[in-house]
Amino acid sequence: MKLLNRELKYRAHRVKVYEDTIEKPTGEKVYYDFVENRNGSGVLLVDNTGKLLFVKQYRNSINDMDIEIPAGCAEDVDNGDTASGQEYSRADFESRENPFYRCALREAEEETGFIPGKLTFVSYIIAAAGLFSERTAVYIGTELEEGKMSRDPDEYIEIVKLTVEEALDYIHDGLITDSKTIIAIQYYAMKMLTGF
Repeated sequence: MKLLNRELKYRAHRVKVYEDTIEKPTGEKVYYDFVENRNGSGVLLVDNTGKLLFVKQYRNSINDMDIEIPAGCAEDVDNGDTASGQEYSRADFESRENPFYRCALREAEEETGFIPGKLTFVSYIIAAAGLFSERTAVYIGTELEEGKMSRDPDEYIEIVKLTVEEALDYIHDGLITDSKTIIAIQYYAMKMLTGF
């Protein structure tokens, strides 16, 4: 499979929609949609009592409230072939200089008012490999310190605190459906059993 052309079809507030022309091994051309969206980070915060912190906010894509980990765009990370995150090693994602690491710290403080003293890198995920460019670095944040909440003007957030068991039940019951949040919860639950 070879990408022959990527033509911009639509530019919106946050995303760009392209039509990709792909050449199959047979020489036949096929067409795929490609949506470019910003990369970012999400962080599951664990307080000193073992409770997991989530943000509950309205999401227009589902026209409902969503419970998820604090997350946002890594403003200084490009969506192009360079700086997409693919060139980073696991150690890079755990470096304080890494833009995804800095994004996780920033979003935690802005949305919850807490700063994790320790960030553990979980994984680097592709939101929807068949369509979106968006990649998200997922972290677990512990050793929380008081910071200063500073939400965006259009963010109306409620903090939700759950035990690990409650969070797993929320996944089972369809109350938590966000992929990065599910990955973070399941990773944390697994590590509780096997040790960090």
